[in-house]
Amino acid sequence: LGLLECCARCLIGAPFASLVATGLCFFGVALFCGCGHEALTGTEQLIETYFSKNYQDYEYLIEVAMSILAVPASTAPGFVLSLCLGTTTKGARGLGEQKGMAAVPLGAHGGGTMEGGQESPIYTPRWFVGITYVLTIIWLLVFACSAVPVYIYFNTWTTCQSIANPSKTSASIGTLCADARMYGVLPWNAFPGKVCGSNLLSICKTSEFQMTFHLFIAAFVGAAATLVSLLTFMIAATYNFAVLKLMGRGTKF
Repeated sequence: LGLLECCARCLIGAPFASLVATGLCFFGVALFCGCGHEALTGTEQLIETYFSKNYQDYEYLIEVAMSILAVPASTAPGFVLSLCLGTTTKGARGLGEQKGMAAVPLGAHGGGTMEGGQESPIYTPRWFVGITYVLTIIWLLVFACSAVPVYIYFNTWTTCQSIANPSKTSASIGTLCADARMYGVLPWNAFPGKVCGSNLLSICKTSEFQMTFHLFIAAFVGAAATLVSLLTFMIAATYNFAVLKLMGRGTKF
């Protein structure tokens, strides 16, 4: 009975929310960076083959897209480091037990306040909450940017469906086009810049187009998963920080 009780207490004190959010964060970052890189490579090949032969027309676009991929890849190690420091120090639950209070139910442990009201030299909840907020804002922008190529590819795919089923549209097949210049992918002086009619339909049927479209969707899902994990950390860290403040003042629930 003593062993079972000890195991139960350990499980109750485990930061399950943080563990799940950590796994979701790793999964989302890996999915976004891996699929996003391959999707950009496929997009570059499609542009070079069908929309513009001049590399200078889309050189700036590729550089910007690669920079967007580099931002989450560079922020992930800092987030994981701060998470490890936060979960290995004394958390809000431990302080609650010392003061005879109920255990904190959320997962992200907010260590940083030690005996006698001293600040922990390793981890303070203030900067952990701050880092979480900053990373959430960054990934919110990344999430918005990852939705743009999905929107462009979806519109192109919808146009191809209209070309494949001319009875469902009143427009002429020759006037149904995908113009990369309209979305800012290419400058207006790029040639040809757009593909119309049956030529566009043949592009949509290629494996390169289908694979790139699905890769962008996967990257979008990865960005969404990472954003959800960061929101979980932000809520948990804010909650635990507030609880630690109340504990320091001797407030009981």
